[in-house]
Amino acid sequence: KEAINDEMDSIMSNNTWVLTDLPPGCKPLGCKWIFKRKLKVLYEGHGEADIILGIRIQHESNGITISQSHYIEKVVSQLKYSRVIGCLMYVMTCTRPDIAFSMVKLSKYTSNPGAQHWQAIQRVLKYLKKTIDYRLTYIGYPLVLEGNTDARWIKNTKDNSSTGGWVFLFGGGTNSWASKKQTCITGSIMESEFVALAVAGKEAEWLKNLLLEISLWIKLIAPIFIRCDSAAT
Repeated sequence: KEAINDEMDSIMSNNTWVLTDLPPGCKPLGCKWIFKRKLKVLYEGHGEADIILGIRIQHESNGITISQSHYIEKVVSQLKYSRVIGCLMYVMTCTRPDIAFSMVKLSKYTSNPGAQHWQAIQRVLKYLKKTIDYRLTYIGYPLVLEGNTDARWIKNTKDNSSTGGWVFLFGGGTNSWASKKQTCITGSIMESEFVALAVAGKEAEWLKNLLLEISLWIKLIAPIFIRCDSAAT
């Protein structure tokens, strides 16, 4: 009861709810009834959902894992290029940072794909099929935020900018990643690496503030490390 009262006080202090008059013909729903329904569901063996928005969540002895193996199986059977791209982008965003770079390249040809793009898509699908059981695991420690960045300089005249990316780890698992075109033109690989580091620095600052806000970081126990593979930087 004390926990419920604390939560209600927090909701009221943050102005989460706006009190209004009860519409005609409606009856208020009591919290007691809701808890009874929840208890009935758990008693009947339904339990908590293990798949949310296409992401499978599993509680294990050493932590929590998330994966999308069942979703990937459905994607493999798709025939339309744009639909496959959309599905793979969702997989990449949720649980598979390892295909981020490929998806950035292939998504450019959604409106007019050629045979070579379909072949590349098939390679990505074969890779996902082979690694369908790959999962992200979070064990809760160490509570240190670490990042890694990389950049690929302009490879040919058709590209007007380099590609950069980052990945951050916290609690033993990956929690933020991206691969995208850089918004400025760079004159060397060193410049593109610096741009990638600058973008990753902004993401690190945002993640730090988020962790402090939700009390997962009681205090700054260690600096944020951001690594780069370029000797020039």
